[in-house]
Amino acid sequence: MQQNLSLQLSPREASEDSAIKAKMAEALACPPSSITGFHSLKRSIDARGKQIRINLLAKVFINEPYSKRTIRNFTFQDVRKKPKQVVIIGAGPAGLFAALSLLEKGIRPIVLERGKDVRTRRRDLAKLNKEGILDPESNYCFGEGGAGTYSDGKLYTRSNKRGDVDRILHLLVRFGAEEKILFESHPHIGTNKLPQIITAMRECIMEHGGIFHFGTKVDGLITEKGRLTAVHSSDGNRYHADAFILATGHSARDIFELLNRENILIEAKPFALGVRVEHPQNLIDSVQYHCPIGSVRSPLLPPASYSLVEQVEGSGVFSFCMCPGGIIAPAATSPGELVVNGWSPSKRNNPFANSGMVVQVGQKEAASFLKTKRSTKGKWSKEDDPLLLLRFQQMVEADAFRAGGGHFVAPAQRMEDFIRNATSSNLPDCSYQPGVRSASIKDVLPPFISQRLREGFMAFGNKMKGYRTNEALLVATESRTSSPIRIPRHTNTLVHPQISNLYPCGEGAGYAGGIISAAMDGEAVAAKLAELVSST
Repeated sequence: MQQNLSLQLSPREASEDSAIKAKMAEALACPPSSITGFHSLKRSIDARGKQIRINLLAKVFINEPYSKRTIRNFTFQDVRKKPKQVVIIGAGPAGLFAALSLLEKGIRPIVLERGKDVRTRRRDLAKLNKEGILDPESNYCFGEGGAGTYSDGKLYTRSNKRGDVDRILHLLVRFGAEEKILFESHPHIGTNKLPQIITAMRECIMEHGGIFHFGTKVDGLITEKGRLTAVHSSDGNRYHADAFILATGHSARDIFELLNRENILIEAKPFALGVRVEHPQNLIDSVQYHCPIGSVRSPLLPPASYSLVEQVEGSGVFSFCMCPGGIIAPAATSPGELVVNGWSPSKRNNPFANSGMVVQVGQKEAASFLKTKRSTKGKWSKEDDPLLLLRFQQMVEADAFRAGGGHFVAPAQRMEDFIRNATSSNLPDCSYQPGVRSASIKDVLPPFISQRLREGFMAFGNKMKGYRTNEALLVATESRTSSPIRIPRHTNTLVHPQISNLYPCGEGAGYAGGIISAAMDGEAVAAKLAELVSST
């Protein structure tokens, strides 16, 4: 017999299968020997009370042979001789999962990626971190796997209505992820492991006849009678296809510029901008696990995380992409602009915890700010300009770069000094490799951003005792939370309203916010596209 069972366990009990089975037997009023095994279906930590509990939902095998967890089977067709082919622009999660979905449907994917493969890309990231040398085509945002490959690999999403989350997780396991991502409430792969998984996906796609072109930047569109017949790349080549998936990510500004020049409809989309805040991990552990400040976390518990949100002056101030045991990384894509992001290795064993802390930005506020900047000359201050929020984002990143003094050194300030508008005479140790420089964050960020951040930090200090501290460091600027552009598409067909075979997709098009939601959007677009291609 098999039965689903919910348990609340101590961390010690949850760490040992024998203890878990004993608790199962007790709950089911049967001898422990009758429990032959179990599958974890959902596992989460409840740290709200002084006694930390592990919530476990499991499928229990009772008086019958235990069988291993079944991983979904996926059948990919060999598409070398298939007549239909689709060009996918971008090899991030949206593009890769779209390619896999097309293989299942017997359509050949041709993936164009402006950046490099994961192995070569790693060298460019090392140069950026250690020498402050940026490759505009190979960095934390551009390259195989997209921004997620080297920025943590968190898999949590609330996007169940967009697609089959479980399918995406099973596909990741199929390509090398650990099975625990199938049941953890906040699954995480880790930046050190995700590149191998991305490589395995690419190899599978190519083994079945898909094609990859790295270092291939799309810089032109060839249209005829409302259809895209080919795309032109910077190396002089043209790529023809039956349909095109645009999955370029939230930082492909040149694509947004290209669409705008070609009078292809795009829209400004609100996004969020602020700083990355870094605490000592043991401080966050102490706060979240209710133990004395400075004490060592139980090895039975993972590094603690947090999620915070507050409404300030009608706008949301919230934590974003929280990285326990993580590192702050330089995520700029253009010289003279400074962007920071965060990531964690699979063990999350670094001494710091970092998180984006950001403020919602709308068109009206962005337009008002740009009007005050002499360098814009009023050019991008109209609220109906589709590039308005992109220009705002660029301006703030350029201000941060200047405040850091160049070479991607980041302006930084202690949290309490920021709240009190005091100069940080010295800065604590920080995980950001290019280095930090003491600066007034209020002079780096637009006034409405810094003021709402200040009020947000004060509110968070009341909600989470110990969070507000001068041991915490604010590093500017966290500005790539999502795309500042939306590329519209029809709700039912997912095709662009002007180009009948162009499918905007993923974070860059404004329809996703992370690895899982982008992957699901890629699959959704591939499914709709396959219907069209198969009928022509």
